[in-house]
Amino acid sequence: MRVITLAGSPRFPSRSSALLEYAREKLSALDIEVCHWHLQNFAAEDLLYARFDSPALLALTEQLQQADGVIIATPVYKASFSGALKTLLDLLPERALEKKVVLPFATGGTVAHMLAVDYALKPVLNALKAQEILHGVFADDGQIADYQHQPVFSSNLHLRLDDALETFWQALHRRDFIISSPFSTQGVAHV
Repeated sequence: MRVITLAGSPRFPSRSSALLEYAREKLSALDIEVCHWHLQNFAAEDLLYARFDSPALLALTEQLQQADGVIIATPVYKASFSGALKTLLDLLPERALEKKVVLPFATGGTVAHMLAVDYALKPVLNALKAQEILHGVFADDGQIADYQHQPVFSSNLHLRLDDALETFWQALHRRDFIISSPFSTQGVAHV
């Protein structure tokens, strides 16, 4: 089983990338292969000039085709997810998330930004044809300490992350069952 993590913050390290690091550790302990991507893997010019033939973009697209799930983490700025992440998502093929389980993470200055995931990020993930978008985790800045070294999460955030990762793990296994089922209609056109 393979999962792609995508850090959507233009900064590294960041609070949102700390959430992904925690997820990678947990999933790797369950023998899930985790491939990590960060905005810094992409040349800024490739993103700004919409270079669909960018080597990094082509590599990400190829890895997404082989992935079972994706975890995307983003900071929330001005009531929306990262503009740099939006630019990257815009360059992906239309069905880049088809048959994928997606778990969104977001961080922001206050809980007032919590709905940005539902109203800004999830519609884009839907447009990329994600099979299932799970209820994500939002963390305000006060719930993550020392993210530049060894992050420390509040006990409430720790619990919510563990619950979300458990749900993600179950959804990945449910996805495998559906795709391998002889009764599956995945990929069958209905007229």
